[in-house]
Amino acid sequence: MKINKRLKTIGDLVPLSTYPLDIGCDHALLSIYLVKEKGLNKVVASDNKSGPLKKAKENVDFYKVKDKVELIKREGLDSYKEGIDTITISGMGGLNINKIIDNNKKYLKNINTLILSPNNYSLAVKRKLVKYGYYIEFEDLVKENNIIYEIIVFKKGRKYYSYKKLFLGPVLSLKNDSLTHEYYQNLLNSKESLLKALPKTFKSKIRLTKKEIKYLKDILNKSAIN
Repeated sequence: MKINKRLKTIGDLVPLSTYPLDIGCDHALLSIYLVKEKGLNKVVASDNKSGPLKKAKENVDFYKVKDKVELIKREGLDSYKEGIDTITISGMGGLNINKIIDNNKKYLKNINTLILSPNNYSLAVKRKLVKYGYYIEFEDLVKENNIIYEIIVFKKGRKYYSYKKLFLGPVLSLKNDSLTHEYYQNLLNSKESLLKALPKTFKSKIRLTKKEIKYLKDILNKSAIN
């Protein structure tokens, strides 16, 4: 089946012996990929909009997987069902992801793995999940339509991360390839533009942004030497 690179990368990171919930499933292509191509027995796909779910139902029927993909119209983790132990969320802003987690954090006790691909504010997502007792097992980047997306795998367990580690990514910062270099360069450009735009009264934000710029310059210089 046809699936974009971002969803395929997320799907390939889902543990095989798991019961996942895909929040904000859109057209349910990730869920269909999981049962059709990866061999998972059951997936729950949820969305809070009728339009995407209608298309999702058409896709589920087309691929003949309605016995394995359960479609639910609900908000975020309200669609949790007993036995679910993995959550996937992509194509959503990081602050929305955090809101979904905060609104139903009682379910986290049953969730061993979260595979998240926020469109923005990934640092806020990382800080939130670490606070709630998860560590970052894996990080990856995918480039589609000239946009670089982060994919982060969180596993239950506690680890301490400095601000620098979380900002750069504890796994991502160990990589040295052209896409990672491009990602850090884009982030550096964004932070330098922000620094120029910040009012002088925003002293703490200016200090933090300068610190982040130094982190990025250091890692870019290091990767250029290697």
